[in-house]
Parts: sequence; structure tokens; C-alpha cells
Amino acid sequence: MHDILVIILRTIVLYWFILGILRLMGKREVGELSIFDLVVFLLIAEVAAFALDDPNSNFIHAIVPMVILFIIQIGVSYFSLKSKKFRDVMEGKPSIIMKDGIIVEKEMRKQRYNLDDLLQQLREQQIGSIQSVSYAFLEPSGNLSVFKKEEEQYVFPIIIDGDIQQDHLERIGKNEKWLLEELEKKSITDVKKIFYCSYEQDALYIQLKTSF
Repeated sequence: MHDILVIILRTIVLYWFILGILRLMGKREVGELSIFDLVVFLLIAEVAAFALDDPNSNFIHAIVPMVILFIIQIGVSYFSLKSKKFRDVMEGKPSIIMKDGIIVEKEMRKQRYNLDDLLQQLREQQIGSIQSVSYAFLEPSGNLSVFKKEEEQYVFPIIIDGDIQQDHLERIGKNEKWLLEELEKKSITDVKKIFYCSYEQDALYIQLKTSF
């Protein structure tokens, strides 16, 4: 009877404790979790299961690892917010799986993503023909983002968090020299001050960082 009461009490405490941790970690849907997020959540679940499985174990030994995992996750989130390169390493980058109705086979092999997966996710978005697809991106979460040819097209950002996206510049037929010259015309000499920049309707759209 004593063990049952301990388990009930620990379950209630862990429920509210883990719920608080998840709320503090930020709002994300399950399908949008990065690999790092999943690892943290799985470890928290494992620690919680250990605490409930053995009523005689020291409850603090379960709480401490959770707090440490929470601190690690918050630290990684902070550096991800500050650095695009760090974010790409931890969470990965979207991969272009389709372009102008053509499947990019090389990128599919690289991501170990097969045709059955692609066709299934296209069907789930009510897309019957690959030729109607302008761009399809395989997101780090595993979701497929699709832009159809007759719809509004995806605009490639050319600066994110102060980092020039060289591959995106190439996709729009521009180079870094052109970009720097265009920024200089707007009296911007330091790209690190730019939070977001894209090239839309033959003009640069620029949003500067609020704090630098």
C-alpha cells in the first residue's frame, strides 16, 4: 500500500514537473520537433519511468537529470537563436526534393528518402501529379513542404541572421558581389546587422536586427 501511494504521488509530481519543462522549452508540434528535441524528450521519459518503476529509489535522482536536460535544451535553443550555422548543425537544413516537376534523385538518396515516401506525402496534400510541383522541400522534421506551380512561389532568403545563403543566391542567379553592392546602395555595409533579407519582385526586402 505504501508503494502504491508513493507511485501515485510521484506520478502527480512528475506530471506537473514535466509539463512545466515542456512549456518552458517552447511551443512546437510533435511533427516539428528536431532530432535534438526528440532525444531530450526520450531521455526525460526514460528518467521518469525509472522513478515510477522503483518506489524505493531516491526521487531527487530523477529530478536532477531532468533539470540538467532542461538546462542543456535551453542552452542549445539560445545558441540556435543566435547562430544560423549552429542551428543548421543541430537541427539540419531543408532539402530540395523536387524542382519544376523533376525529382532530385541525388538529394533523395542523400536523405535516404524513397519514392514511396514522396508519393505518399504528395497524396496526403492532394497532389496527383509531380509535374504540378514547383518546389518540394523535405524539412528537418521529416515533413514535406510543397509549392505548386500555379500558387504563390517560395522566396529563397538570401540572408538569415546575418549569414549570406550562397546556395540561395545561386538559385536566383545572383552572387555575393551583387548582393553587397545592392546593400551598399541602401547604406548597409555590415550584413551581420541584417536579420532577414530576400529578393522579391526585382527588389531587396530587408529587415534589420532590432538589437546588435
